[in-house]
Amino acid sequence: MQFLAEHDNLKHECGVFGVFGHPNAAAITALGLHALQHRGQEAAGIVSYDGKHFFAERRLGLVSDNFSKPQIVKQLSGNSAIGHVRYSTTGDTILRNVQPLFADLAGGGFAVAHNGNLTNARTLRNKLVNNGSIFQSTSDTETIMQLVALSRRESTIPRLIDALFQIEGAYALTILTNKKLIGVRDPFGIRFLVLGKLEGHYILASETCALDIIGAEFIREVENGEIVIITEDGIESIKPFSPKMARPCIFEYIYFARPDSIIGGQSVYEYRKALGTELAKETSIDADIIVPVPDSGVPAAIGFAEQSKTPFELGIIRNHYVGRTFIEPEASIRRLSVKLKHNVNSNLVKNKRVVLIDDSIVRGTTSVKIVQMVRDSGASEVHMCIGAPPIKFPDYYGIDTPDQNQLLASTHSLEDMRKYIGADSLAFLSLNGLYRAMGYPNGRDDQMPAYTDHCFTGDYPTLLRDQKSEDSVKQLSLLSE
Repeated sequence: MQFLAEHDNLKHECGVFGVFGHPNAAAITALGLHALQHRGQEAAGIVSYDGKHFFAERRLGLVSDNFSKPQIVKQLSGNSAIGHVRYSTTGDTILRNVQPLFADLAGGGFAVAHNGNLTNARTLRNKLVNNGSIFQSTSDTETIMQLVALSRRESTIPRLIDALFQIEGAYALTILTNKKLIGVRDPFGIRFLVLGKLEGHYILASETCALDIIGAEFIREVENGEIVIITEDGIESIKPFSPKMARPCIFEYIYFARPDSIIGGQSVYEYRKALGTELAKETSIDADIIVPVPDSGVPAAIGFAEQSKTPFELGIIRNHYVGRTFIEPEASIRRLSVKLKHNVNSNLVKNKRVVLIDDSIVRGTTSVKIVQMVRDSGASEVHMCIGAPPIKFPDYYGIDTPDQNQLLASTHSLEDMRKYIGADSLAFLSLNGLYRAMGYPNGRDDQMPAYTDHCFTGDYPTLLRDQKSEDSVKQLSLLSE
C-alpha cells in the first residue's frame, strides 16, 4: 500500500459494474462507471463479449477522459460487459494492473473485476509462482484468476468456488464468461454489490447510484457469501460458504458510498446526517456557526446543526477541479496547496465561534491546514468535531490507509491531537454513538458487531495472513542485524 504524505484522506480501491444481454452493453457500462467514479480515479476499464470474441479497453485516467469517446465504446462490441474503476492499494498504477483482467482459460474466456483486497494474496501468489504460475500483473485480483485456471473441477462455477475457498479478505466480483455474468460477495459482505434490472436485462454494480444513472430498477443487494449467476435462462443464486453474520464495511456508510446511494433500504445521506445528530448529542460547544469540511462533512454538519440548533453555513468552499497529482515543487507552494482545494468564506467566519465538521482524521496534516485557514480568516474560536470514532488501526480490505504508527489517533492522545491540529477543542463520535446513528439504540454488540469496524477497534473479521507473514520477515531481518 502507498499513502502519500500530502494526502490526508481515505482512498477506496475501486468500483465494479456488469450488464448481461443488453444491445448497448458497453455504453451502459461506461455510464455506470461514471456514477462510480468517486470510488477510483486512477484508471478505468471495460471488457465486452459479442458471442464469439471478447474485447477490452483499459485506460489510465478518468472514465470521462476515455469512455466518453464514441469510437472507444464502439470498439467494445457485444451485448454483455463488465467494467471497473480503480484506485490502487495493491499493485502500482500501471496499465497492466488496470481491470477488468482477462484470460483464456480451459473453459473459455474469463474476465474479472474486483472491488476489495485479499489478505492472503501475497501468500497464495508465492505458492503459485513456486509451482510455475506466470503472473502478468501485480494486482491481487490476478491471484483469483490463477486459482480458477488451476482448479481441476469440471466447469466454471465449481472452479470459481474452488478458488473462493482459498482466498481470504474482502471482495465483490463481477465476472464475465462466454455464457455468464457472475457476481460474488465475500462471506462477511465487507464490500457491497447490488443487483438491478434494465429493460429486462440484469445489472450488477457496487452501488445503487450506478443503477440510477442508467434508469435501472434496483432489485436487491447481493448477500454476503452469495454467488449470483446470470445467463440467458435467467438468474441463479448459490451460497457455497457456511452461513456467517454479515459485517459490511462501516466506511461505506461513513465515507465511500455516494450520498444518493441506498444501503440497507436507507439513503447514505440519511446515515451520515444521523452521525452528525449523534455527535451533537455527545458534544457541548457554544458556537455561532457550524461549517462542514466539504464535501464529505456536509451531511453530518447538517445533522449537527439541526440537533444543536446552531446555524449551518458553507464557510469553506471546495474547488472541484483540482486533481490529486498537482506538482508542488517548492515548500512555499506546498504551504499554499490546501487552498487549491479549499478556501474559507471569510465574511461568514470572521469574529465567529466556528465548529468544523469532518468525517475522519487520518494523519491530521489536512486538519492542521484547515483549522489554520479558518483561524487566519478571523474566526474567534475554531473547534473540530469528527462524525466517526478515531481511526487507530490500518485497513487491509481495500482502503488505502497508512501504517498504524502514521495514524494520528494511534500515536496521540485526544489532547495531543487537539494541540497538533491547532483547534480550541476536538471531539470524535463515540463507537456506541456511531452504532446508535446506524440504527442500533443499545450501541455496539461486542459479541456480534453489525459492521466491520476494525479501523476503530482492531477487530478484524478475517485472518491477516499476509500481514503476519510480513511481520515475520521484519522480525527475522531484525534478528539478523
